[in-house]
This record gives sequence, structure tokens and C-alpha cells, in this order.
Amino acid sequence: METKPNIIWVSYEDCLPLFGCYGDNVATTPNTDRLASEGCIYPNAFSSAPICAPARAGVITGMYPTSIGAHNMRISQPRLDGAVRPNHYDAPTPHFVKCLGEYFRREGYYCSNNAKTDYQFTAPFAAWDDCTEGAHWRDRPDPTMSFFAVFNPEYTHESGMWEDMRSRPVMVEPKPAFEALTDPDSVEVPPYFPDTPRVRKSIAKNYDNIAQCDKVMGQLLEQLEEDGLVDNTIVVLWSDHGPMPRGKRHLYDSGIHSPMIVRWPGQIDPGTTNERLVSTVDLGATMLSACGITVPPHMQGQAFLGDQEMPERQYTFASLDRSDMDHEMVRAVRDKRYKYIKNGFPEKPYLVWNRFRNNHPIMQEWYRCWLEGSLNETQSVMFADKRPVEELYDTNADPHEINNLAGDDDHIEVLERMRKELDAWQKETGDLGLIEERVLKNLHYPDGEKPVCREASCLMFTADSYGEDRAPDAFDLPQLHKLQLFSGTPGCSISYTVDEGENAFWRIFTTPLSLPVGNNRLRTVVSRIGYQNSEEKVYEINVEAGSE
Repeated sequence: METKPNIIWVSYEDCLPLFGCYGDNVATTPNTDRLASEGCIYPNAFSSAPICAPARAGVITGMYPTSIGAHNMRISQPRLDGAVRPNHYDAPTPHFVKCLGEYFRREGYYCSNNAKTDYQFTAPFAAWDDCTEGAHWRDRPDPTMSFFAVFNPEYTHESGMWEDMRSRPVMVEPKPAFEALTDPDSVEVPPYFPDTPRVRKSIAKNYDNIAQCDKVMGQLLEQLEEDGLVDNTIVVLWSDHGPMPRGKRHLYDSGIHSPMIVRWPGQIDPGTTNERLVSTVDLGATMLSACGITVPPHMQGQAFLGDQEMPERQYTFASLDRSDMDHEMVRAVRDKRYKYIKNGFPEKPYLVWNRFRNNHPIMQEWYRCWLEGSLNETQSVMFADKRPVEELYDTNADPHEINNLAGDDDHIEVLERMRKELDAWQKETGDLGLIEERVLKNLHYPDGEKPVCREASCLMFTADSYGEDRAPDAFDLPQLHKLQLFSGTPGCSISYTVDEGENAFWRIFTTPLSLPVGNNRLRTVVSRIGYQNSEEKVYEINVEAGSE
């Protein structure tokens, strides 16, 4: 049987494509550039959200965060002071939505995530074989197993640009040594920032953080070579969103332009560029398609590789709702040239309060210059008391998205077309941003508590038993038998193992089981996105030798 391809995802968190292979002359990214020279760059790739958890929810489910209730950042986590948020809940995803790893594990893949999740919901038990620091494809119990391995070096996270925070955890060993490589005088300062030494130093630090992630990429590529896995492994580099003010938490390209590089030996011509529009919600469907696994019909992502490749999308869409402290309800649609943004709260300033963002040295310098009155007109726009209902930008002529064309008579047709596309997308995908948080919580937690998955029942099939009744906690079986596992929780996955201890290898139940002769302890856990895992249910089963 032909071996299915392996997959490695490397997510440079909070990262714009500031790489040499993208034409950046400041970047120090030899390993990323090598990956591109051996694969394909997708320069028109954009995220579905400009902030961590909603964007990552879209990636791991193949669904827009606004369609699955994952659009409000940080509703599923305590505040910095440890207090529980008033509307605390895991994203109320529909029962048919699963994490990508669950689909791969059902097909016999070993799935590891090293180690960040941040999906706007707790990863269910069935999502990963290993989701810890140090998780690696090398830990799979059988070296012939195909694998889907995710690595999240966190150096490029927004907070890595803060002063006195030179490094972030990296999940690959040995840990590379940090180097200050970038001359602040060499960087480009976007026209909307004040050009000061502190701003330049922070941008230079971002380049150094990218160089640190590039070292991680080098380690992973080297390990693939050591293991002899290069020819049958798809390597994908992507990011969730951009790192800087007016990027992260905003729907300009500085917030949603994602790097996207794919190396697939024998399937993708090396050193190529594909100009098709790609959304990060397309990643899941694309990986399933590339591995010959059926893409579920509910997935909104569109495969851009493999036997289920879809026609090129004409638009990408993005959203912003809660970003830690405040709500904004901003939506955007983009084609290859134009970006249209709709502000749901035009009465609000662009810079709503955000404690985390305000630690950023660029943000602090921006505020300082604003207070002293030294900003020019372009640099002052973000400090307006309110924002327009609509924004329209020609990203070819205006890559920094400064000149709003929404009121330009020459662009009325473009404005109406983009407005129509965005409205249609919101209706088609069921935009839950129109529903208040407390209502979403009440729908998902009607009793005020997170629902719990029902334990797995065990059903016996033997010569004289046909699964009519649930099996007791302990029972005997003839050698000729099959066991079916069942839970009444809609959309759940049932994980099981007959191994003992913390290092037991768990599988997802997909087909009736046959156990070996002797005493067996069948351990089961039921899980689903947005639900608490069930308690572990154990069945003590004795299979009698030679019995029929």
C-alpha cells in the first residue's frame, strides 16, 4: 500500500513575510529562503483574523471563526489577574466541527503539536497524540506511521518586540542562541509610524526574532534529512497574523498578510511562485486533499493542492470582534487588488483600549509623539475619535492602505462590488459576530456550566449477542467477537487504548474492535470541541481462548 505523505507545519507566530525569498533585503532567513527555493511561495495568502485565537481556530477547524463562535478573543481564558471573565466560555462550535488532527488520526496518522494551541477553545482529548513542549514526529510508536507534526516557535510573537524580552520559548532542541543581527538604520519604517530611534529599534528586533525562527526551521529541515523523510513530507510555513500596532488587531494587510510557503517534493516544482488567492482557513482542507483524505463538506476552507483542489477563490475574508478588552465588529473582503473594510462601530476610535498592545514600544512611542503633537497627518489617523463606516484601498497603488477610496467617485463600482461580496459572505457563513456574547454563552451553556461528554458505552457482537444492550463494566467474551463503542454526545470522538500508564498510545475509534485472548483493560475517553472530556471509562474484558 502506498504510504501517505507526512506533513510538517511551522507557524512563525505573529509574522509578516519579511523574508529574503519575498524580496526583503534586511531579512536574515537562509533556511526559510532554502525552503522556498525547494518549494512554492504563495504571496497572496491572508489570514481570516488579525489576532491569535480566532485566526488559529480558523486554521485548526477549516472554518471561519465567525461561523463557529470563535471570533471573540480571550473569552475562553481567565484575565491576567486570574479572575474569570463574565462571559467565559469555550467557542460554541457546531457539533460537526472537529480539529484537523482528529481527521488525520482517524486515518492512522500520528499527530503532534509543539505546543501552542490557542484555538479559542480547549483542544479536545482526541485532537492530538501529543500536545506538549517537545512533541515531535520522532515520538510516534511506529516509525512507519505517517505523521502530521506542528511546530510553533514563539520568538516572533508580538511580545517578543517588547523591551527587555529578547527571546520567547522555542519548542525545538537544542535551543538556538539569540543574536542581534539587524541594524535599526537599515529597516523601513511604515509611513503611519513616527520615524524615531525607538521605533526603528523595535522593528529591527522583529527581524531578529524572525531570524531566530529561521534557525528553528533549519533544525527541522535537518532532522527530516537525518530521518530520510524529505521526499515524502510536505513542509508548510504559515503565520496567524502580523506583529505590530495597526497590524495585529486590524484588518489592513499589515495585520492579515500571511507568509505561505509549501514544499512538496515530486508534486510542487521547486523555486516557484503561485499568485492564487489563499486564506489560512484553506490550510486544513488542502492538507486533507494532499493526503487523499476526504474533505468534510462543512469545511469552508478550499483546497489549493491535492486531488480535491478547488478553483481559485476570487476573494478572501477576515473579521475582528473582541480583542481582549473591547468589541469592534470589523469585517473585510480582499481580492488581488482591492481591500474593503466595514466598521460595525464607527463611533469608536481605531485605538480602543488594549492593555497588552500598550506594552509595545512602537505603540508607546506613537502615543508619546501624539501627546507632544509631532505626528503628521498620516501618522495621526489612528488617533481619530471615530472611524468611517467603510474603507476601500487599492493595495497595488497604496500597499500601506493609507488613502481611503470609499468616497471616491471613480471607485463607486469597486466599492459596491466589494460591499456586495462581504454582505453575501456574512449571510452565507452565518456571521455570529451579530450576536452578543452573553447570548452565545447562554446558547452553549444553558445551565451556566460547560457541558460534559457522555461516557463511552461498549456493545458486544458475538454468535449470540448483537449489540442490543450496553455491556457491564466487566465481562467475558469468546475469541470470536467484535466490540463497538458509542456515546450519545453529538459530534464526539471516542478515544481508546488497551495500554497502561501515562504513555499509553490512544487511538480514535473508527471500526469495531477485536481484543486478544486474555485479560484486557479497555480505557475510553469521549471528547468534543466546547465540551469537557468525559471521565475515563474502563472496561475489564476477559477473552477466552478457543471459545466461539
